[in-house]
Amino acid sequence: MRRICFILVLLFPVCIFAAEKSLENFSPGITPGKDKKALTLKKVVNGAVGPFDIYCDGYGNPGSMGLGYVSVLKLETGKVKKDMDHVLEGIVSYDRAETRGTYVGQINMITASSFNGLNGAVWGYHIAKADSIADGSLKPLFKKKRRDGVEIPVYPVAPLLDAGQRLFGTSEARRFPILPGAHVKCAVKSNTSQGPTSVWCAIALAIAEDRQEVSNLFIEDAGDSIPIESEEARKAYLTRLLHNMAESVIRCGDDSNVKYKAIFVGYKTEWIPEGYVGCALTCAPYVVLAKHAVPKGGTGRLLDMTISEWEKALGLPPLPGSQGEK
Repeated sequence: MRRICFILVLLFPVCIFAAEKSLENFSPGITPGKDKKALTLKKVVNGAVGPFDIYCDGYGNPGSMGLGYVSVLKLETGKVKKDMDHVLEGIVSYDRAETRGTYVGQINMITASSFNGLNGAVWGYHIAKADSIADGSLKPLFKKKRRDGVEIPVYPVAPLLDAGQRLFGTSEARRFPILPGAHVKCAVKSNTSQGPTSVWCAIALAIAEDRQEVSNLFIEDAGDSIPIESEEARKAYLTRLLHNMAESVIRCGDDSNVKYKAIFVGYKTEWIPEGYVGCALTCAPYVVLAKHAVPKGGTGRLLDMTISEWEKALGLPPLPGSQGEK
C-alpha cells in the first residue's frame, strides 16, 4: 500500500504538467475566422437534413447530416367542451391547437429558449422564401427605433406562418410533418382558459443584421381576456400587443448589444364560449428537413427558391383550405 501511495505522489506533478500543457493547446468556443466560414448559410442548410424520407425530425436527434437546423413558425388555437376535468380539458385543447392548421401533432414538444442561431435558418425567410418577402412586396406595419437611432421595419408574420404550413401540411393533407413521437425542441408559449373569453397567441421574429455574429430572436406570448365592449377597444388591445412584441425585441437586443434589421410580428385569437376551454399556442419547432423535402439539385437550391417555386419543383398539389400569405 505504501508503494502505491509513493508511486501516486511521484506521478501527481507529471499529471499536473500534462494537464497544463493540454490547456495551453485548448481552443474554446468560436474561432472568428474559421467558424464564420464553417457556418455559412449554405453549409448550415446542407447539414439540416434528417434521416427520414418523408418526415422532418427534431434538431439534435441522431442521424442528421450536419450541424444545421431549420425553425418553422406556427400560431394556432383550439377548444374543447368543458365536460371532463380541467387537466384533461387542457390536454385536449392544447392537442387541438397542435393539430389544427400547420400540423405539429404527435410530437414530444420540449421547451427551449428562443433563438435561431448561427447554425440555424428560418423556413420562409432564409430558405424557400415567402413570395412576398422574396419580391419585396411585403409592406411594414410600422417601424421601431433601435438604440442607435436606426428605424427597423416591422412586418406581418403571416407569410412565414403560411410557409410553415406549406412545409408540414395540415392534419388532413400532410406533406413533410415531423416524425410521430419525435422529441422536438421548440420556442413555445401557450395559454389555456375557460370561456367565455378570447384566447390569443402572438409571435415576433427578429432578423439579425449580421447572422454570422449573432442569433435571430423569437419572442412568444399568449394570454386571454381581450376587451369585448367594442370593436375599437379590441383593435386597440391587439395593436398595442404588436407594438409591445416589437418593443420587447428591441429591449432584448439592447441587453446583448445586438442589432436587428427587421422584425416580423403577428397574433391569432379565438372566442371561447361559455362551457368550453380554449388554448392558444405559439411555437417554432427546431427541425431538420425530410430528405424528400429537398429539391433535385440539393439543399443549395432552397436558398434561391421561393416557397411557390419549391412546391412546383416537388410537384406538390395546393393545400386544401390554405389561407395563403394573408
